[in-house]
Order: sequence, then structure tokens, then C-alpha cells
Amino acid sequence: MSAHAHRDKHDAHGKLIVRLRDLASDAARLTDGLGEADLSRRVMEGKWSLKELLCHLWRLQQVFEGRIDAMLATENPPVASYSPDGDAEFDKMAAAPGAEVRDGFLRDRERFAERLEQLGPADWHRPGRHPDFPRYDVHFQVEYMAHHEAHHTYQMFQRRSLIDVKVPH
Repeated sequence: MSAHAHRDKHDAHGKLIVRLRDLASDAARLTDGLGEADLSRRVMEGKWSLKELLCHLWRLQQVFEGRIDAMLATENPPVASYSPDGDAEFDKMAAAPGAEVRDGFLRDRERFAERLEQLGPADWHRPGRHPDFPRYDVHFQVEYMAHHEAHHTYQMFQRRSLIDVKVPH
């Protein structure tokens, strides 16, 4: 691998970490200034509230970080699929006050980003065996997380616009 290609791989990891921080910043902005009633209100029938979306992002980060722990500690461990349906930890988060969920998610995101910054290039490519993805490693997991969060951030934008047309800049 050329020096340029090697540097680009490291840049890709740094860009993912920046993206996760940016997504957390968007979540903070889109929930800023809202009280418990607005954070908890389901403004689209059958769809999660802003608080529930934050809980999902936070819970998924916990699940994904557990997968990363396994990939770093064990050679090619099995990685189970995740569904929020029936997840008692998600339910416990959703029962907490919205401000507590928001602050906890943001605090935990920064800790997670700092942890990712400490990973070496080989760590990013430690594999795991996922039933749905033939090539799965730490990098894939973090990139998947970023794409998944972007989708839910869009949903947060939608929900916020239905609560208060004036979405914060």
C-alpha cells in the first residue's frame, strides 16, 4: 500500500469520528429548547417521538460498542443482529426524562468518539461474523452506525418541524 493510500485509510477513520460528533450535534440542535411534553410527544402517528429517537441512537451506540469490544477482544466473534422491539434497556431509557436522555446520549457520544480516536489502524479492521453482512469489522460497524444515525437525524428534523416550525439553526 502506498503512503498516500495508507494515510487515506486513517483519514477515513477520522472522518467517521467527526461525522458521529456532527450527528450528535445535530441531535442536540434538533432537541434544543424543548420541554418534556414536546420531546415525548409522538407527532406522527405510530412513529417515535424525539426522545424515543434519541433513546434509539443512544441504545444502538451501546449495542455497537459492545460489538466493538468483542471484536477487539476476541478473534472474529459472532455478532448478533439487534432489534429495538422488546429491548428492556431501550424501554428503561425511554422512561427517563428527556433532558436526562439527551445529556446522557451527548456525554456518552463524546466518550465513544474519544475511544475511537485511540484505536490503531489494525483495530479498525478487527473482524466479526454478522449474519447479514459477509465482510464485517470495526470500520464497517462505525460506518453503518453513521449511516443509520443520519436516517434517524432526518426523522428528528421532521418531528421537530411538526412541533415547532422554527427549527434552530
